[in-house]
Amino acid sequence: MPSDLRPLGWDEEWAAAFASYAAVGLLPARVGRVDRGRLEVHLRPSETVHAVAHLEAGATVEDQPAVGDWVAVDPRPDGAVVTGVLPRRTLIVRSSAGRRSEGQAMAANVDTVLIAVPLEREARLAQLERFLTVGWESGARPVVVLTKSDVVDHDEIDVALLRAREAAPGVQVLAVSAETGSGTDAVRAALGTTTAVVGQSGAGKSTLVNALAGAEVMATQATRQDGKGRHTTTARELIALPGEGVLIDTPGLRGIGVHDANNGVAQSFSDIEALAEECRFRDCTHETEPGCAVTAAIDDGALTRRRLDSYRKQLREVEWAGRRNAADARAAHAKRWAEQTAHGKGHGRGVH
Repeated sequence: MPSDLRPLGWDEEWAAAFASYAAVGLLPARVGRVDRGRLEVHLRPSETVHAVAHLEAGATVEDQPAVGDWVAVDPRPDGAVVTGVLPRRTLIVRSSAGRRSEGQAMAANVDTVLIAVPLEREARLAQLERFLTVGWESGARPVVVLTKSDVVDHDEIDVALLRAREAAPGVQVLAVSAETGSGTDAVRAALGTTTAVVGQSGAGKSTLVNALAGAEVMATQATRQDGKGRHTTTARELIALPGEGVLIDTPGLRGIGVHDANNGVAQSFSDIEALAEECRFRDCTHETEPGCAVTAAIDDGALTRRRLDSYRKQLREVEWAGRRNAADARAAHAKRWAEQTAHGKGHGRGVH
């Protein structure tokens, strides 16, 4: 097993999965950067090479190499070629832009997702809940990090922690200042072998990555006065930490769509799911039914109407994505059938 890859997360299970590739002389590597189809892969923590991907025909958008993937590399004289992607343990997927139904892979083989929320402006809890759903659905463990704690007072931090914990039941929530170092030890203790840092634009993700890495590995910019932030990171990038472990920095997002995330929604809203189990009727809509535990919790102040509305909105989005996926699958099947039929007719005309 290549010991040089251990600091990047390589282990015996990855080595076993790679055995068939090793048998034909291919090299293992981890994808460190994907930028407009161009790949940068780590052959070891201190050695990266540029590569292109040549996968089997029929590969989907989600099959394409993503940052964090372990891949098989053919080191050809005219340039390295990625010929295979090892089966992923986890995958962070967001909905693609527009009305396309396929998902967009953000990072692969991540065990922890740090969701950065800036304390310099009021947190948008519905957006935080979306990031949590995407994080849970990936199979990784989400952790909420309230950044820029040096720009607010202690009372504001306490209120922000309380609100974030309401939106993230069962999730660790930490406050940190990358500028002063306050809270960085707690965040560092929460890291996994591979940790992705996600969040909205201007959340201070790159500054946090620099603090955790102990070096200026990512460029940073000051937040705009209007509070909207700038896209400091333009491509997803894997950074090896001192010792072992890696971080994946991701571009800031104005918003994030959930994609095929029934399990993620259930985990993000585990409090509502648990209440629903106590409703008198199994098909309760949590509106006017008698014996509804969800509306009772709202009346008692244990649950906010805002959170229930957010839950419903995510469920509708997942349901729409499911219908869209089914429609696209039927269209693709019809297209293949038409092509096969046309091909058969063409051969028939050539027979006498």
